[in-house]
Amino acid sequence: MNGDHEPARAAMAMGRPRCGNRLLDTLSDADFARIERHLEPMELPPGRVLFEPGDDVTHACFPCDGAAVALVAVMTDGRSAETAVIGCEGAVGVIISAGDKPAFTRAVVQMPGSGLRLEAARIEQLKLESPRARDLISRYADALLAQVLQSVACNALHPVEARACRWLLSLQDRAGTAELPLTQERLAELLGVRRTTVTRVIADLEAAGIIDHSRGRVRVASRARLERNACECYRTVRDHFMRVAPGLYPEPQATADDADVKARGP
Repeated sequence: MNGDHEPARAAMAMGRPRCGNRLLDTLSDADFARIERHLEPMELPPGRVLFEPGDDVTHACFPCDGAAVALVAVMTDGRSAETAVIGCEGAVGVIISAGDKPAFTRAVVQMPGSGLRLEAARIEQLKLESPRARDLISRYADALLAQVLQSVACNALHPVEARACRWLLSLQDRAGTAELPLTQERLAELLGVRRTTVTRVIADLEAAGIIDHSRGRVRVASRARLERNACECYRTVRDHFMRVAPGLYPEPQATADDADVKARGP
C-alpha cells in the first residue's frame, strides 16, 4: 500500500482539526475543503433509524468518535439481523450511485454519539473531482462489502456464542471504550435471535469473567478472552480492512487483565 491513506494523525499533523471520523480525517486538505462547509452536525441517539428499506438515501452519515450505526436486513415477517456495523472508520450511505438511491437495509444507531451528514450529491461531486478521494471511498466500499459477505457466512456456520463475541469486539472497536451502552434487545437484533438466547449467552460470558453486565450496559472485562471466544470472522474482517484501507479501522482497545491472560496462554 502507498502512503496516501494514512489515518487521521496525518491531517492533524497538517494542523487541520479532527472531525472524529477517520474517513473524513484521511481526506487531503484540498478534498476536505471541497465539502467542509456542507457538513452538518447531527445527534445519533440509540435506536434512531436513519432510513428504512426503500427510503431514498439523500445524505451520508459519518459517525464520529464512539458512535456506531448498524445495517439491518429486515424480513417480511418482521424478523431482522444485522449485516454490518459502521462507526468512526466509515460512513452510512456513502456507497451510492448517481440517480435514485433507494436503501436496501434499515440503518439504526447502535452506539450513541454524534455525527456529520453530507448530501449525496456532494459526495458524487467529490468523487468526480478527486481521483484520490474516489480511490479512498472505493477502498472503504471494498472493506464494507467484505464485512457484509463475512456476516453471511458467519450467520450460517458459527454458533451464537462465537458470533456474540464477534459483535461485542466490533462494537468495542467503534466505541473506543470497554463500556458499551447495549441492551439485550439490541444484541438480539444484531444476532438475529430471541432475547432468551441472548440472556443465556450474556450469563455464560459473565460467568467466565469475559464481560460484566447490568441493565442497558455491557462492559468488556477481558478483551483477550473475548477474542479467544469469538469466531474467526472478527479477525478476518479487521485484517482485510487494514490491508485494503489502512488507517481507517480504529485500534483495538485492550483491557486491564489482557497482559495476564496472554501470558498464561490458552
